[in-house]
Amino acid sequence: MRVAVAGGTGLVGKLVVAELDAAGHEPVVLARSTGVDLVSGDGLPGRLAGCAEIVDVTNIVTLRRRQAIGFFAATAHNLVTAGAEAGVRQVITLSIVGIDDVDLGYYAGKRTQEEVVRNGPLPWSILRATQFHQFPETLIDDTRGPFVIVPSSLSQPVAAAEVARALVAQVGQEPAKYLPPIAGPETMRMPDMARQLVRAKGLRKVVVPVRLPGRVGRGMAGGALLPHEPYTQGTTTFAQYLERSFA
Repeated sequence: MRVAVAGGTGLVGKLVVAELDAAGHEPVVLARSTGVDLVSGDGLPGRLAGCAEIVDVTNIVTLRRRQAIGFFAATAHNLVTAGAEAGVRQVITLSIVGIDDVDLGYYAGKRTQEEVVRNGPLPWSILRATQFHQFPETLIDDTRGPFVIVPSSLSQPVAAAEVARALVAQVGQEPAKYLPPIAGPETMRMPDMARQLVRAKGLRKVVVPVRLPGRVGRGMAGGALLPHEPYTQGTTTFAQYLERSFA
């Protein structure tokens, strides 16, 4: 089956492409490097020709509400509109556990993305996932100097490869609307994850936990980012991820 992967050059996108290959499908990457601008829609109709389904793992690195909403609204709209015109039978969208309870700007963008998908012309499936094991690495790598500011959030980190596998497992199935969310096998505080990562990478940095103010901070620290309904539990622990990545 010919399957389009929106955001197929990113962290999860590359894993989805590999999983599709392994399952005998033909992945078609939708990204700027393949001549597609998902925000404007340029190049999208031609690239979707012959695709039976779309896996959407697009992403933007921002905490700004307007930027996040604009990006996810545009990409989701363009995908479902062009997909319907191309005869695509399903869009499978990756989202995040807890976005209804934590009002970060980025999460507002993901809520908008889900709304566009739900109200669009294509049958849909949405998979919400917890934070990936790689999340604290971004905070550390983007910090210059000896101190790393890390939010005091409670998480259930999941392997990106297991999320990709779950997305590809939905390919060829009947559209399911909301799939059971996926989370990792253990609950951890983000500062603890960051400290373990600093040691694994041999860095001389001090992790400084910070609780964000207001309802956002209370929610992140109090478990709003954990799955609260029946969910799929991954098997890879954070320690196993570190061992495989930084041994």
